[in-house]
Amino acid sequence: MTKPPPYLTGIIESYQKNDNAGLAIQMKKYMREQYEYFGIPSPLRKELIRSHWKQFGFIPEDRIEEIVNWCWNAPQREYHYFAMESLDKVSKKANKQRIEIYEYMIQNKSWWDTVDFIAAKLVGEYFIIFPEEIATRTTKWMDSRNIWLQRTCLLFQLKYKTATNIGLLEKFIASLVNSKEFFIRKAIGWVLREYSKTDPEYVIQFVKEHDLSGLSSKEALKWLNRSNAFT
Repeated sequence: MTKPPPYLTGIIESYQKNDNAGLAIQMKKYMREQYEYFGIPSPLRKELIRSHWKQFGFIPEDRIEEIVNWCWNAPQREYHYFAMESLDKVSKKANKQRIEIYEYMIQNKSWWDTVDFIAAKLVGEYFIIFPEEIATRTTKWMDSRNIWLQRTCLLFQLKYKTATNIGLLEKFIASLVNSKEFFIRKAIGWVLREYSKTDPEYVIQFVKEHDLSGLSSKEALKWLNRSNAFT
């Protein structure tokens, strides 16, 4: 590892002081042995991050790329969380080039715990600010065959509610409906489930009219079944 940017000194010290070897083993196992951990429980980790922001401020604009790259190349997953959660705090002020950083994060150290946050929060906010970038960027991602970029196409509208571009979402689902990838099928169901809270009739009809996988259909109707809205 290269020398960390000065901004990170505080969070590095906080993480090191609060490491828990036993919990780190459990967390690594839960993530299929893909990443190392300090073993810091989520509530404590978030408290440490808030303390860091309070003392040092949010991630400085002119050091974002340097700080994110260092965090993303660090072995412990907690640094990855710090990077993406810090970016969320300044996401409304993102410049047009910020999408390159998000794309890098999606394609590297990729797993659902980071990709879903980046998709729904960071990319979702970015496309609200720069809607003219949606067509070009999502076309590239859909054509990439990278399941995490494709999952991002499905999930970036997750919190859009009535602002959801249904035509675009239907286009993505149609392109991916035959995918055998678990994370794609799950995402199709998840985004439909979330949208069912806004337009339940649409989702019910969509599931009836489209040949979705069992997983996608089950996920799409989960909230409606629980709320007794599905007939």
